[in-house]
Amino acid sequence: MTTDQLTAAQKAVSDSFGSDYWDNRGWGFGVSIVTRRDDVSSVPGRFGWDGGYGTSWASDPAEDMVAILMTQRAGFPGASGTYVDFWTSAYQAIDE
Repeated sequence: MTTDQLTAAQKAVSDSFGSDYWDNRGWGFGVSIVTRRDDVSSVPGRFGWDGGYGTSWASDPAEDMVAILMTQRAGFPGASGTYVDFWTSAYQAIDE
């Protein structure tokens, strides 16, 4: 269940995360799924969870990578410079 399980109709009536959230995301079994690339770390097939207190984890099966960010700052991590820097650095560190 690491693939998007929501229908277009279900996404259309949900504005809990903002109007454009579902453009690039889906929902599997308890995890957020990236369905379309919109930045360096949002790779289709990546799944994970961003917590309300600044934590974030993701698994990227294509890169054989799991990464975890733990902070102690309340607030959605996607709006944090630390979050952006962490995930950008994680993907830049991949040795191809």
